[in-house]
Amino acid sequence: MVIKVVFLILFFAVMIGIGVATRKKANSVDGFVLGGRSAGPWLTAFGYGTSYFSAVVFIGYAGQFGYKYGISSTWVGIGNAFIGSLLAWIVLGRRTRVMTKHLDSKTMPDFFGKRFDSNALRIASALISFIFLIPYTSSVYKGLSGLFGMAFDIPYFYCLIGMAALTCVYVILGGYMATVINDFVQGIIMLFGISAVIVSVINNNGGFMTALTALSQQQSDLAVSEGMNGAFVSFFGPDPLNLLGVVILTSLGTWGLPQMVGKFYAIKDEKSITAGTVISTAFAVVVAGGCYFLGGFGRLYSGNPAILKADGVTVNYDAIVPTMLSGLSDVLLGVVIVLVLSASMSTLSSLVLTSSSTVTLDLIAQIKPDAKLDKEKQEKRNLLTMRLLLIFFIVVSVMLALDPPDFIAQLMGYSWGALAGSFLAPFLWGLYWKRTTKASVWVCFITGIGITVSNMFMHYIASPINAGAVTMVIGLVIVPLVSLITPKPEQAKIDEIFSGYDEKVVIEKRYSLEENATEESAK
Repeated sequence: MVIKVVFLILFFAVMIGIGVATRKKANSVDGFVLGGRSAGPWLTAFGYGTSYFSAVVFIGYAGQFGYKYGISSTWVGIGNAFIGSLLAWIVLGRRTRVMTKHLDSKTMPDFFGKRFDSNALRIASALISFIFLIPYTSSVYKGLSGLFGMAFDIPYFYCLIGMAALTCVYVILGGYMATVINDFVQGIIMLFGISAVIVSVINNNGGFMTALTALSQQQSDLAVSEGMNGAFVSFFGPDPLNLLGVVILTSLGTWGLPQMVGKFYAIKDEKSITAGTVISTAFAVVVAGGCYFLGGFGRLYSGNPAILKADGVTVNYDAIVPTMLSGLSDVLLGVVIVLVLSASMSTLSSLVLTSSSTVTLDLIAQIKPDAKLDKEKQEKRNLLTMRLLLIFFIVVSVMLALDPPDFIAQLMGYSWGALAGSFLAPFLWGLYWKRTTKASVWVCFITGIGITVSNMFMHYIASPINAGAVTMVIGLVIVPLVSLITPKPEQAKIDEIFSGYDEKVVIEKRYSLEENATEESAK
């Protein structure tokens, strides 16, 4: 217990210290929300990765999908690395940074409002962000508090309050820069921690080959794989179609999440994007791949009563990973606690910062503007409002987390389904295609929210994970179709919006061979 407490005290001290050290960077709206768009590649890449992976992944998703799909759940981690990180940086990174800077947009709703010349779209997307980021935050609290309850025997309520208060303190103090610098420290902990945990858990089960052999003897309880031998060590697992749904939601979904895309708004320069792409992908391979690979051995604990609910029959997915970790040494368990805490606090800070800034800048300031205030006073009022809303958002999330659904993945599935289902397609098409229309964005918003909310009550798609994946794919088809049958945007306005991409920049020859290529063709 002493070791665990010492680790926690050091961790908390570093986080709050960073918040105090970066408080001067948060004296303006741009500084508080984007850090002055000055974050380098390591800070941005680690910020992206640590916001991506939290207790939801390590405790909830790794436990549930590892138990259901065995070693094949590692495909989820691979998808997260190469679709959710590598492709996201390649497809979105540069264009997002250029267009949002050109439009002077600080949030995703701000982008929708300026890109499609619609204040109503800005307000609607701000409402969607605020409402559906709450269950995501609650799912992080739930996973984090479950682990703390196991390690410290502390009641769930007190764990929630402690984590909420800590997040509140350092984000209010330092804003975006406090968040990304803490993300960097937390990311290093995650990289080393997950590697140590995997090795230790496998050794506790007799080594890799012994654990794999034992896992191959587990029988699947899914109808789709009835009669299959070694289902949990097979290439695609016992249920490939549902596994694909998980890969799509957790990988492609990041492209439409405000707190993830917002990292591209703040990146410093071209070199930062190039380096950040590599760093972020490598980080995801280790952390996401490691989490799901570890979770794939969850079936080895199927005879342990600790993973069952009170009825003694139903599996409690959120208890699987904590049970796997309960046999670790005190030192390693202390490392795990800091690992999961690092992953979760970074995600929480991004979520609450995104929500408070979105509601302040895209909702309150648009619905009730005060023309009497000069720019400096308006700036101060917005900063105060963001900080107050940050507290409010945390309080609401904690209240929801006190009585959450049965398992973490359900909360996150609803949240990601609504957000990515509504935002991914309009944002992606809006960055690349001039023909994208305001009407198509409205249709995508209505479809994304409509499918998610109706499915909560009617359950016509059994899994909220698959529902979210379906919603995203539908959005990618709806936006171009509706755009083609609705009136074109005004050409002069759309040309001005895209003119940021046409600005000439001087680049060193080591980063471009265009001059050499031109000379060669002339010969």
